[in-house]
Amino acid sequence: MTPLTGRTVQITRYGGPKVLAVVDASLPPLAPGEARIRTIAAGINFTDLKIRAGVWPTRRSDPFPYTPGIESVGVIEAVGSAVVDWRPGQTVVTMMQGLGGVRAERPGGYAEFVTVDADALALIHDTVDPLAMAAIGLPGVTAHGGLARIGDDLSQYRILITGAAGNVGACAVGIARARGATVTALISHAGDTEKVLALGADTVIVSPRGAPASLEPASVDAVLETVGGEVFTGCVQALRPGGVLSMVGAAAGGDVTFDAWRLIDAVVLTGYSTESLDGPSLRRAVADLTSWLGDGLIRPPASQLWPLADVADAHARIERGDLPGRILLKP
Repeated sequence: MTPLTGRTVQITRYGGPKVLAVVDASLPPLAPGEARIRTIAAGINFTDLKIRAGVWPTRRSDPFPYTPGIESVGVIEAVGSAVVDWRPGQTVVTMMQGLGGVRAERPGGYAEFVTVDADALALIHDTVDPLAMAAIGLPGVTAHGGLARIGDDLSQYRILITGAAGNVGACAVGIARARGATVTALISHAGDTEKVLALGADTVIVSPRGAPASLEPASVDAVLETVGGEVFTGCVQALRPGGVLSMVGAAAGGDVTFDAWRLIDAVVLTGYSTESLDGPSLRRAVADLTSWLGDGLIRPPASQLWPLADVADAHARIERGDLPGRILLKP
């Protein structure tokens, strides 16, 4: 029987990591189309830190109390009376779709129990370690969607992936290789070379700032761009005529420049955001990711499992750059 309360992280004002508090929150009754999952792990994402700090405030007129977290992996505890496609005991993942985040239509994933619309779930098969899927999580789904903007068949593509040592970039390296592409990985620190090669990159370029100088113009079929800023210019130059650049992030900033004459070469500049994610899209992405995981074609990025009670310390250390890789909260 589901308890009446669960441990939940809440903030009652925007601010530094110390505004994060773990409380016992009441669990409301399930609506007919809802499902409640008992959390195994909830990933910490960049957006969680920005929302907590008030840099990206939520769209709600009454934002507090607010529970952070835009993704969660767990086991279904109970389902509403109208739910027919899911049953208690199944291991699932949910993300975005109003779970926490700036939309904040529901309390987020930093909680012992998470309640969502049942259509916002995707199944994790018994053959897959749920912690591996939690480590892939939103970065993997983001990379999957960004690469889908490039094309369905990547087997003849040479793809440049920027920020390849980051969470999204690292997932993109493995996914692109699983889909048959030849991968050139751009990283900013030479110390990440072995890590990125182990993920499946064919070539690694180290470029502390700016465009990858060793990459010839018009030499790649596509770019999965996570960096923006000065890197963007070189990425557009690197595209062959008819090539595609798909942007999924701009860690170095969105103020970019490029040579407009490249558009005469019919290059395509596009992008993808999981703000557009829905249930069917999530299930397609997770089905691919879990299949590739099970076949050993991709591997989860490095991750650490932290107690939910230590969430404030985790946020503080991520902001200081002390915790590389994925940080997963465990109630």
